Amino acid sequence: MGDGAVSTSLSLCNHRSPGLPPGLGQRVAPVSYPCASPAVWAHLHYTVCELRACCCFSLEELSRLWLHLHFQCIPVTNHKTLPLPFSPLLSAMATLSVKPGQRFTVPDWHTSSHLISADAERRRSASHQVRQEARTLRNETSNQAKWDEHDNRTRLAERIRSVNRWKETLDKCLADVDAEIDALAKVKEAAERALQAKNLPLEVAIECLTLRESRSAINMVRDPVEEDLHKEVKLIDKAKRELQQKASKAFEQLCLLQEVRQQLSSDHQCKMEALELDRMCLSLSVNSPNISFKVNPTWVPNRSTTVDEWEQNSQSNKQRAEAEMKTSAELREATVLAIAQTNNELEAQRVATEFALRKRIRDLEKAYDELQWQEQNTLEEIADMEEEIRCLEEELRRKMQVLKVAHTRLETRTYRPHADLCRDQVQYGLTDEVHQLEGAIRALRQKLAESQDSLDALYRQLHRIRTDLGCKTNSLVLDNKCMDTRRKLLVPSERFLPEAETFPRATTRTLPVRTNGQQELVQERATDCIP
Repeated sequence: MGDGAVSTSLSLCNHRSPGLPPGLGQRVAPVSYPCASPAVWAHLHYTVCELRACCCFSLEELSRLWLHLHFQCIPVTNHKTLPLPFSPLLSAMATLSVKPGQRFTVPDWHTSSHLISADAERRRSASHQVRQEARTLRNETSNQAKWDEHDNRTRLAERIRSVNRWKETLDKCLADVDAEIDALAKVKEAAERALQAKNLPLEVAIECLTLRESRSAINMVRDPVEEDLHKEVKLIDKAKRELQQKASKAFEQLCLLQEVRQQLSSDHQCKMEALELDRMCLSLSVNSPNISFKVNPTWVPNRSTTVDEWEQNSQSNKQRAEAEMKTSAELREATVLAIAQTNNELEAQRVATEFALRKRIRDLEKAYDELQWQEQNTLEEIADMEEEIRCLEEELRRKMQVLKVAHTRLETRTYRPHADLCRDQVQYGLTDEVHQLEGAIRALRQKLAESQDSLDALYRQLHRIRTDLGCKTNSLVLDNKCMDTRRKLLVPSERFLPEAETFPRATTRTLPVRTNGQQELVQERATDCIP
């Protein structure tokens, strides 16, 4: 091969190809170099470039492969300059003989050049296509990621607004439930106070009935007062049962409201936690420090629900709370109505009972006054009768003395002697006088007996009057005590002081002043007249 071939080989060797190892083609030091045909050089260059493009060998391995191919295929004839890394090997092998290799023609050389150029164009076109596709893919994935992230942020914001709306709804519902619980608790306490307040009227009514059981004799009657008192007791028992029932229902409703409030509070707490988590997710970005890959992030928990189920759960809690609040409001109205109605009924019955009691007291006072008047008249009649009896007895004693005189005269005149013992006018006059005196004495004695019987009857009647007066007095005292006791229904018990008895008892009542004899006689006659 001539100098042209050598220069061509040197130009090929000195050309910096992307497939050659670094340092090849650089003139570092002149070394002995065998001549080769351009085809051989082109073939070696193409082979090394293919191996370099495949990235199968390192730079050191490619350098050794380059030297091996060079010395196997190219005979050493002349020494030209080679790159510095091959100089020691060439100098060591300069003295070795190389078998002659294959020689290529110039068309082969041009063909090889065209092939290399065509392959380079094809590689660059393929690379450009890959780059365009990569750029398109990058743009598409970037846009898709941005839109997905924007859509998810929008969905998160909308979800936050939806959850926040439900949270505000639950806040209002919780406030309404709390207000209803407070209102129902107050009504329940009012019902319990009203129920407790019914104990005093019941005790007063029972006490009045117990007091009136102490009446005696004819005054132990079933009058309108007793009927009203029994009616009042029944009415109080009915009111207590109704109020107890309302208080029990209020307690049960309070329990239901507390349960509803617990559900609402739990749902509200879940909404708060969900809001906090969603807001934290909305605040995340690629620059956030607490982002990382998770294991299977797309798995669906078993306890998860759908949006419809989530909304249905909150709607169900809200509807149940509203239903319980409606029931509670109706119960409150019914309880307040029951309290007012029972109070009005008891007040009306109290007024009726006290009216009947006052009327009964007036009737007793009237009867008491009548008995007092009868007692006074009877006492006066007894005094007159006793005076008359005394006059009869005095008259009887006088008649007896006159009769004794007449008897003595008649007896004395029987001692007249002989013919002077005649039935003269004196005899007839004395006899008539004796008969008249005896008739008068019999009449006086009969009248005295009648007077005694009448006096005894008067004493018996006086005893009855006084006994009835004692019963009336006792009844008046009891009814007035009932009136004093019933004052507790209007005056607080700590300020209630019973008045003194208006009517004294029969045991403490005093009769009009009489003489000792009259009092002993009255007591004796009254004792004898008691059956």
